[in-house]
Amino acid sequence: MTASIATGQTILVVGGGISGMTAALEAAECGKRVILVEKTPSLGGRTAQLYRYFPKMCYPSCGMEINLKRIKGNPNVRVMTMTEVTAVSGSRGNYAVTLKVSPRYVTENCTACGECGKAVTSEVADTFNYGLSKVKAAYLPNAMAYPQRYVIDPSIAGTAEGEAAKAACKYSAVDLGMKEDTVQLNVGTVVWATGWRPYDANKIQPYGYDRFANVITSVEFERLCDPHGPTGGKILRPGDGKEAKNIAFIQCAGSRDENHLPHCSRICCMASLKQTQYVREAYGEGENAGKSTIYYIDIRAIDRFEDFYQMVQKDPTVSFVKSKVAKIVENKENGNPILHGVDTEGYHRYDTEHDLVVLAVGMEPEVTGVKLPDDIILDSSNFIEGSKDGGMFGAGAASSPLDVNRAVQSATAASLKAIQVIHKTASTEAA
Repeated sequence: MTASIATGQTILVVGGGISGMTAALEAAECGKRVILVEKTPSLGGRTAQLYRYFPKMCYPSCGMEINLKRIKGNPNVRVMTMTEVTAVSGSRGNYAVTLKVSPRYVTENCTACGECGKAVTSEVADTFNYGLSKVKAAYLPNAMAYPQRYVIDPSIAGTAEGEAAKAACKYSAVDLGMKEDTVQLNVGTVVWATGWRPYDANKIQPYGYDRFANVITSVEFERLCDPHGPTGGKILRPGDGKEAKNIAFIQCAGSRDENHLPHCSRICCMASLKQTQYVREAYGEGENAGKSTIYYIDIRAIDRFEDFYQMVQKDPTVSFVKSKVAKIVENKENGNPILHGVDTEGYHRYDTEHDLVVLAVGMEPEVTGVKLPDDIILDSSNFIEGSKDGGMFGAGAASSPLDVNRAVQSATAASLKAIQVIHKTASTEAA
């Protein structure tokens, strides 16, 4: 079925992370109509998957809660989840957009009571926890999910378990007959806030992410430390479930490397500095204190982040080794990763054993599977600069490697540019 929406003066925001939410809200609160589309079942993006973010060590709920309240209360914003852009044509002020809406198998009648989840036994990988755990095939994406509505995984949509989920729902919210839908709309401008993805650590062969269970990525470590994560906030090794107290953090894992990502991802240094504080909080000081070692090329902490860096430098549980780790091997007896390299400050070789290795993986734009118009201008790393006709804009981490604060600033700027396009279009039509 194809639906049609006539919205010539509307702003389309693609991506429902912190940047997309910001861009949509800034425009909507200026009186503009906005359609906010997100390909996953709920808003929040990567920010929602953080345990905390620097420099104040805030929980994502701090900013997300306010934004979700603003979205719920603003009639100018229409949110479409499980929706992807498949085509964009036209020009500044008059774009024709095709959207693909995947079936959720749950309607707006859902109250998030959870009865459908209790009725099924099948499990699927929990993408919110980066696959570190499993979730029922009828699930709420996360505790703060918006919309606060369950999702039925397609794997059980046509099975007896799907029917069991449907029978368990007291509100007739499970609709197993939902089909993929296509929506056509006209918009005046498009803000691409498609976000970022962690660089694929499997490609960094010397570090053995694909071979050693106790080598993980920084985004996975973020979920491990979250009390709402797969281990209840305990820092447990994926390999054997034992506590990890001697942890190595490797900087520039896939960044500043011509074989991988040539650019600096900007957030990695601060992410590792932040995560050493998770270790400190988990184990405290004294005899039972954990130990964090940061292996780095150089630490890039700018602006007010320098204060945070200096605080971590004074932490007795944290040490720094100036070195690009050459390779990682595994101690077969205990599963410990062993790091090999040269300390460039003392110019001596090391082969240091740790309980767990955390790779500070680089940031690259999330453009896989996204149908970008031919008019879009990309930089050398495929970040979105905008369009040739000046009618489409990149925002947040889709436009450059940015932390949460700078992503919000970028999204606000993109929103203001989009508003200008709408104003100029309206003026031209009036003339």
